[in-house]
Amino acid sequence: MKKDALDKLTSLMERLRGPKGCPWDREQTLESLTPFIIEEAYEVVGAIESGKASDIMEELGDLLFQIIFAAQIANEKRKFDITDVMEASVEKMTRRHPHVFGKVRAETPADVLKHWARIKKEEKEKGGKKEGCLSGIPDAFPSLLRAHKITEKASRAGFDWKNLKGVLGKVNEELSEFMEALSTGDAKRTEEEFGDLLFSLVNLSRFIEVNPEEALRKTIGRFISRFHYIEKTLDKKKRPLQSASLEEMERLWQEAKAKEKKRTITES
Repeated sequence: MKKDALDKLTSLMERLRGPKGCPWDREQTLESLTPFIIEEAYEVVGAIESGKASDIMEELGDLLFQIIFAAQIANEKRKFDITDVMEASVEKMTRRHPHVFGKVRAETPADVLKHWARIKKEEKEKGGKKEGCLSGIPDAFPSLLRAHKITEKASRAGFDWKNLKGVLGKVNEELSEFMEALSTGDAKRTEEEFGDLLFSLVNLSRFIEVNPEEALRKTIGRFISRFHYIEKTLDKKKRPLQSASLEEMERLWQEAKAKEKKRTITES
């Protein structure tokens, strides 16, 4: 990366926050930037899934801008600046990759993760933060992702099923308990059992190496695409969506699904 490009971006941010800069940018705080940082991170993910290089580049730039923005606010408060952020990152990543920059051996990705977890735990304890095995997962994470991370950590501590059969058995057990709670009409118990069922499914996703957040996001994308197909097909016939019967919508849904499969086969 050319250093002058970073300098240009930081200088631009300083101007936007300056006395003659942008009124909106000047009034932002670290707290007010939080939703924008999250939004931009998800837009990067969406761009990566699209596979379009120009979109990925643009969204990465938007996310980088939010990082520069946050660092500038911190710099104004004399806390740290973007150089401190980068230097701290270099130091941390060097420390956490002893198999690259030190004498530790790590032959597999699993070995790397074990070393990473150990080093991270040692860092926190050295800083006076003695935490439990499940600590350190931000509350702000989406619930599916957080559940996935929690079950990962529990597994590394030895609290896990021995095989897929045990996990599937737990899913079936939680489904039965949910159905029983649903039949009672007890709203609180139904919510609890539904949560337990979701958690067991997340645990299953981890066991079969599927990221639940990504899987659900892709399912949502397919749902939207198929629903749009129904709308567009009816629109070509100059018919409102509300005029179609459930049976007709289901038929169009299956058409959209078939087209997706055909497109996937063609592309592969």
